[in-house]
Amino acid sequence: MEASVETNETRLVDDLCAKAICTVGIVKFETCADEKSFICDICDATFSEKRQLNKHARSHKNKKPHSCTICSKRFSRKHHLSNHLLTHTKEKLYSCDVCNHSFSEKGNLIRHYLTHGSEKPFSCDLCTKGFYQKGSLNKHYLTHKNPYSCDVCKRGFPQKDDLDKHYRIHTKEKAYFCEICKKGFPRKYDLSMHFRTHTKEKPYSCDVCNRAFSVKSNLFKHYLTHGSEKPSSSDVCKRGFPQKDDLDKHYRTYTKEKVYFCEICKKCFSRKSGLKNHCRIHTSERPYFCELCNKNFSFKHHLTYHYRTHTKEKPYSCDVCNKNFSQKGHLMMHYLTHRNK
Repeated sequence: MEASVETNETRLVDDLCAKAICTVGIVKFETCADEKSFICDICDATFSEKRQLNKHARSHKNKKPHSCTICSKRFSRKHHLSNHLLTHTKEKLYSCDVCNHSFSEKGNLIRHYLTHGSEKPFSCDLCTKGFYQKGSLNKHYLTHKNPYSCDVCKRGFPQKDDLDKHYRIHTKEKAYFCEICKKGFPRKYDLSMHFRTHTKEKPYSCDVCNRAFSVKSNLFKHYLTHGSEKPSSSDVCKRGFPQKDDLDKHYRTYTKEKVYFCEICKKCFSRKSGLKNHCRIHTSERPYFCELCNKNFSFKHHLTYHYRTHTKEKPYSCDVCNKNFSQKGHLMMHYLTHRNK
């Protein structure tokens, strides 16, 4: 097996199957027959199961096998050594928001902030409390529990920008404009849907009559024109589906067939969307962004739950005592308290 080192990344190339993947702490790669696939990042010992690797890792406790070739300082893990090498290469990734001074390690940046004493450039316009970083100020705003209130519907918001965006619902203000016909829209999503009227893009097609639509909701409305006609039906439960793809997905609930495989950990899924969501665990991708506090999430439903911490929305209600909850899972756990009475 050959090994090559790139900046902040180690790639292992298998001479037999030529396919490898590196993950944080554990290197796991697609293997040929009977090859062990879990490798210790300290001593390169290999194991066929992750639990064996975890057990082995305990034997390295308090050992520091990785040594800096420049100053001989020793470290227990490779990534600690990599961070240390930045002090020699003078590469500085962490920058101070106040004076733009840069540091190679985040801990040094945090200690540096103390040298500014009372100088805190980001201050709260509600209580005048100061902060070194803008992100800290945004989090602080949440402690005021939605101080900005809408005069029309009385809904509260943690920041003034959020209130300004909300006002557009009442004022019908259109902040997003089409470059082709100059038509305005209150939301960016509405503008995206409108563009399809110019591009003639119609990605949603009816399986019954092949008619195509630019918006998915229009396709669903169109299906109603076919009455109860659902050309694809399940042989098991006789349930009908308007599209064959929907029927194929439905069948997998019976067959437990999982046709989509993760190349990293080999976990399999019955739906492509399930695999796509799972892959974010490995890539750390967080495409869903909260406009109120800048927090990112890997899954859309996590963002939905998070938004409720701002809006205080609790859509799930107990039909026994009328207590409300923001998540369905919390309601289910609450029901158990009634069973024990």
